[in-house]
Amino acid sequence: MARKVKARSKIGIAPKIIVAGIAAVVAGIAGAHFLDSAKKRKKLKGWMLKMKDEALERIEQLKEVTEPAYHKAIDEAAKRYLTLKHIDQKELAAVTKELKGHWKNISRQIGKLRK
Repeated sequence: MARKVKARSKIGIAPKIIVAGIAAVVAGIAGAHFLDSAKKRKKLKGWMLKMKDEALERIEQLKEVTEPAYHKAIDEAAKRYLTLKHIDQKELAAVTKELKGHWKNISRQIGKLRK
């Protein structure tokens, strides 16, 4: 009787752990930037915090955090709020722009982590 041999992945577990660690750190950095900007905002509304939280969840799920992936996560989080009547479209655009503007700071932090 022939023995079945399990196929092993060529990628070990260490690179997967490193990618997961980097994604978690990026999410933490993004969260810190989002909360800092929230403190500076005079009029912070509940939906803004929920949108930022949804964006953070999407960023945490990313396997590789790049600028296009980061912007896509922000856009996907904002998409839900486009159809709601009680949300001013100008405010939504401003929050989305602000979140996307944090990419430069986040990418600097990622660069420091990779070194």
